[in-house]
Amino acid sequence: MSSADTVPDNANSGCVGPTSEQAGKADACAGCPNQSICASGEAKKIDENIDVKNTMSKVENTILVLSGKGGVGKSTFSAQLAFGLAKKGNKVGLLDVDICGPSIPLMLGIRGQEVHQSASGWSPVYVDVEPEDETVEEDDCELAVMSIGFLIPDPDSAIIWRGPKKNGLIEQFFTTVDWGDLDYLIVDTPPGTSDEHISVVQLLKRYLKPTDGAVVVTTPQEVSMMDVRKELNFCKQTNLNVLGVVENMSTMTIPINSLAFVHNETGADATQELQQLIADKCPELLSHSIAMNIFPPAGGGPKAMAEKFDVPFLGKLPMDPSIQKAAEAGSSLSKSFKPLQDILNKLIRTSSKSKSSTQQDEAGIIYAN
Repeated sequence: MSSADTVPDNANSGCVGPTSEQAGKADACAGCPNQSICASGEAKKIDENIDVKNTMSKVENTILVLSGKGGVGKSTFSAQLAFGLAKKGNKVGLLDVDICGPSIPLMLGIRGQEVHQSASGWSPVYVDVEPEDETVEEDDCELAVMSIGFLIPDPDSAIIWRGPKKNGLIEQFFTTVDWGDLDYLIVDTPPGTSDEHISVVQLLKRYLKPTDGAVVVTTPQEVSMMDVRKELNFCKQTNLNVLGVVENMSTMTIPINSLAFVHNETGADATQELQQLIADKCPELLSHSIAMNIFPPAGGGPKAMAEKFDVPFLGKLPMDPSIQKAAEAGSSLSKSFKPLQDILNKLIRTSSKSKSSTQQDEAGIIYAN
């Protein structure tokens, strides 16, 4: 890339360009608002990251999954989002940048797999994905995964790295992995607003499209939302588009026929006795579930928080045993799990390319604010 190709719009006349050896030092640089950053070499570093540009040029849509709080189900959501998009006939990449706590290999059912090196770089690990229905071609369903979990011999080993080493690996994930052409790249991040988040945003911000951005996951209680508000402010301060907020673990739903019962006084198991009583006296109950708020929403809950920050509210996911079972088994939720499907469809409508609605023209696409 020539220096002339990268001259900033607000540069002085006669600018030599930020990649020139004379950047920030030439006579024409005097008084330029970019002089200090050009002289420091930072502008040149940013411009020279051609590998990231090449990677992102093959990605149609990028979704960062964020949360200021740990334990809110962010990785579980990332895994099911990746499964769901791939089952709809998309080529999906899932990048796990949680360096110290990589759980994506388990949740995709590919723990123990290894990354192979080829002439074109690291090859991601691929997951077998079945189309969600007969209208989707199997060859269109593709899910590629990369995680540090594939690079360490013992999954129980502690990753004790400082920021620069973590940042270096994250950059490798964007420059060395042969992702190929992707309809969606999903980036699962650790909790907080520190090294990993800053690295990802700095690497990608020049290449993100208006319809790319972050999905912020939270649970309904204040102890979670107080940290998630910090994440939303991080997005605002770094000019990262927020595609929406997801409320996870909003309610707990359990089918009555799978309930276990105990005596209040003795603690003895009474499941068989009481399930039989329900079957005999009120069998219609067995086709229902019970629902309860394990985490009562605070101050209007995540929906009110999204409104306050003027970002979309994508929906609620219940605390459902089927989600936990899918995560442990490394499998996808069924198409009939409506809360997830509703969120998927909202994200597809905001994307710049939707294979599930190829006949829809651009005027019909809903873009996130």
